[in-house]
Amino acid sequence: MRMMSWCAPSIIFLFGVASVLPAQDKPRARNLGVPFDGTPGPWNAITDVRGVEVGDSTLISGDSVRTGVTAILPRGKRNNDAVFAGWFSQNGDGEMTGTTWVEESGFLDGPVMITNTHSVGVVRDAVIAWQVKTGLTPKTNTYGTSFFSLPVVAETFDGRLNDVNGFHVKPEHVFHALEAAQTGPVPEGNHGGGTGMRCYGFKGGTGTASRKLDDHSGYTVGALVQCNCGTRNQLVIAGVPVGREIPETSQRSAAALPPEVEVGSIIIVVATDAPLLPQQLKRLARRATMGLARTGSTSGNSSGDIFIAFSTANPDAARTAGIADLKMLSNNEMNGLFTATVEATEEAIINAMVAAETMTGANGQTAIALPHEGLRQALRKYNRQQ
Repeated sequence: MRMMSWCAPSIIFLFGVASVLPAQDKPRARNLGVPFDGTPGPWNAITDVRGVEVGDSTLISGDSVRTGVTAILPRGKRNNDAVFAGWFSQNGDGEMTGTTWVEESGFLDGPVMITNTHSVGVVRDAVIAWQVKTGLTPKTNTYGTSFFSLPVVAETFDGRLNDVNGFHVKPEHVFHALEAAQTGPVPEGNHGGGTGMRCYGFKGGTGTASRKLDDHSGYTVGALVQCNCGTRNQLVIAGVPVGREIPETSQRSAAALPPEVEVGSIIIVVATDAPLLPQQLKRLARRATMGLARTGSTSGNSSGDIFIAFSTANPDAARTAGIADLKMLSNNEMNGLFTATVEATEEAIINAMVAAETMTGANGQTAIALPHEGLRQALRKYNRQQ
């Protein structure tokens, strides 16, 4: 059965003015007949994990501003209860702040933010300012009326399409992404932090997917990616070498690197409602690597491939005193979660590329969208279209 998609209204900041875009009915990878394994949740998004909310700010201005911010809030924008988490760096030419405390404490204590490489600092500081304003202070580092915060902010580099040294992301854009966070469908492609990203030689961006375990547990796993990785000849979709099957399209560029050079990154956020402890979540984060590999990446030297996984189970585990009663799924029963993580990650990356639209940005450079008909033809050639 093919699932139709709907995208929630998003905010595009044009020359600093916020404009609400109407809901769009874009096709997703399944609509084009890509045969993915597994059963998605109702939205086929990370927000299928109950409590998770996603918001974004998208900045498109003039001929060179193509950037933004994405916010993932594990328990929603009005609940500051920390969640167990684990992170993993497949290749470290990138940044995800706050991970030393995630590693040490086992908790993700606030949102996960994703933006461009040179906006990590302003996003980090703005998250703290938002916490001060809303009173949603961290649970793990609060002492009486004082606190300190170590926000998790990740990046990929959009400097080919965006004036990355113009520092266009401002605190108000971060505030908007946080306050706009909601459950339901997640805008994909040229949205949020993914606005100016490229992936496998085509336009990349933001993508998401989910899996509902088919066993008795009923657990859900969701993934959200900001994909900016890989080269065209690497792209594989449903086992088909799509990047090699689609003829090259001329792309205008005043300062492009050779197409065979991989200079990019991917951030992957995995959420689940299964009761997992931090070390188990690190295991889950590692499995995102296998979903990425299914799409063809080899995590090149200049790629920042950094992943974080969290669980919305075990509320109040970060209490400041006393004993917390915790639940933990047996390691022997994690195989289904591993499979779901791999499948959701793979589909989220392809969803990002299918939703992305051709974009021209800084230096007159153009990133061509993955042609839908070319994808269909490649799938048919290998008898893989569903």
